[in-house]
Amino acid sequence: MLRRIRTTAAAILGATALAVTTLSAPAAGAAPPPNLPATRAQAAPATFTHPGVLVSRPQLDFIRAKVNAGAQPWKGAFDQMMGHSLASLSRTPKPRAIVECGSYSNPNNGCTDERQDALAAYTMALAWYVTQDSRYAQKAIQIMDAWSAVIRDHTNSNAPLQTGWAGSSWPRAAEIIRYTYTGWSAASVTRFSTMLRTVYLPKIINGSNSNGNWELSMMEAALGISVFLEDRTSYDRAVAKFRGRVPAFIYVSSDGALPKAPPGSGIDTRAEIIDYWQGQSTFMDGLTQETCRDFTHTGYGLSAISHFAETTRIQGQDLYPEISERLRHALGLQAKYQLGAAVPSSLCGGTLHLGLGPITEVGFNALNTRLGIAMTNTQRLTEQQRPAGTNVLFVAWETLTHAANPS
Repeated sequence: MLRRIRTTAAAILGATALAVTTLSAPAAGAAPPPNLPATRAQAAPATFTHPGVLVSRPQLDFIRAKVNAGAQPWKGAFDQMMGHSLASLSRTPKPRAIVECGSYSNPNNGCTDERQDALAAYTMALAWYVTQDSRYAQKAIQIMDAWSAVIRDHTNSNAPLQTGWAGSSWPRAAEIIRYTYTGWSAASVTRFSTMLRTVYLPKIINGSNSNGNWELSMMEAALGISVFLEDRTSYDRAVAKFRGRVPAFIYVSSDGALPKAPPGSGIDTRAEIIDYWQGQSTFMDGLTQETCRDFTHTGYGLSAISHFAETTRIQGQDLYPEISERLRHALGLQAKYQLGAAVPSSLCGGTLHLGLGPITEVGFNALNTRLGIAMTNTQRLTEQQRPAGTNVLFVAWETLTHAANPS
């Protein structure tokens, strides 16, 4: 499941950084260049909104009202969630001090346990809010406390990605519990905060020169952790990385003849860009850097983009308008072929490896429900896949949380 960096790409990406065509956002605390639009100069909020990682209190209230009314698709999505092992009140967390994750899950020393425990804590937090049954809040706390008491590091080649995946789920759970339930002790909250600050954030905040889904997932985690910690400096660093990586992950025709390169990657020549884009030399609106690799990893990147933008929207710095053109094209292109359209020879040599996953709800809701953008293929795929479940990595229950959620 976990990927191995290609030797050729690793060599390219390890090269000395050359000039690239994309414009990165200013470093945290630095004045923006004068030619940047005002929206590009926005900083972290002066006052953070809580709960405010992926789901807000108004969104949670919308979910609870729909489920309690028996409305679809939310009631079916809730029932699906509650029937999953991640929602089991008999779950026993399996923390360990060192989580060691190699390429292709070899070795897998605590990797699956950590990801699933983090998702279980988030699942329990959602179950608590909808049902108001304190047993679910207490179980979420038990899981979070177990890990914060033990974990010290992530090691081996996939450590950054593992940290990003688990680190995306922990603050979602923690935000809901900390700000909607009174039973999590101050000492436990402090210890959990220390875990996020010392074990997770340093591993992810500087980003990655690997394939785009790595850095995007890492920035999703960094942003969520920054919100929970109310760390404005890390928040701004995550936003700057995100703004540089999204244009380097999703191509649109206004980019020119070639896609943009990740800032600081050292990728500069046409040959290097084509190699980085999995050998694809014909570019079209919505093509992603990993489309020709497979749709599964493409989905990881698109999901992280949607999650990141959703959190910034909750925090009053809505990045959806800035990325909407890229995201709508990317969701639409991938959805078209996931639905079975014939693949032209100009796209990945006429062969695609499908398996996008349950990742379209958040982006579709933001662009279609809130912004009114028509997205025929994405809508068809999203509705066809409902209720969207979990990839048991960092995506879970998004029909429940985001289907037609206007809040």
